[in-house]
Amino acid sequence: MHRFDHYLVFILLTLGGGLLIGLINLPDEWYQSLAKPWFTPPNWLFGPAWTILYILIGIAGARTYARSRRSPVMTCWIAQLVLNFAWSPAFFGLRSPSLGLMIIIPLLLLILAFIGLSWKRDRISSVLFMPYAVWVAYATALNAAIASMN
Repeated sequence: MHRFDHYLVFILLTLGGGLLIGLINLPDEWYQSLAKPWFTPPNWLFGPAWTILYILIGIAGARTYARSRRSPVMTCWIAQLVLNFAWSPAFFGLRSPSLGLMIIIPLLLLILAFIGLSWKRDRISSVLFMPYAVWVAYATALNAAIASMN
C-alpha cells in the first residue's frame, strides 16, 4: 500500500467511523433535559471540532502505522480509537453519563500515553494528538460535571 493510501484509509476509518457513530447516537431530548455546567459548549461546535480532530487522529495513525505497525504506540492508537468510538453509544445511546465517564477517563490516559510514546520517534504525530488531548480533557470535565449534576 502506498503512503497516500495509508493516509486515506486511516482518515476514512477515523472520520467515517466517528461520523457514523455520532449520527447513530445524536443528542436527543434526554440529553437536552440534563442539567449541564456553565461551560457546556453550543451544540453546533461538536461537529466541526470532531471533524478536525478525526482527521488529525487519522493522520497520526497513518504515520504511526507506516513507522511501526506492531508497537506499543500503535496499540495505544488502536485502543484510544476503540474507546473513542465506544463513548457516544455509552453516553447517548445507553443514556449513561457514568458509563461515559468510565470510558472517557481511560481514553484521555491513552491519548496522553500516545503523545508520550510518540514524542521521540515521531514528534509530528505527538503534536497532532495535542488538540485531541485538550478537547478530551475538556470533554472529561464536562462529562464528570453532567454525571455529578444528574
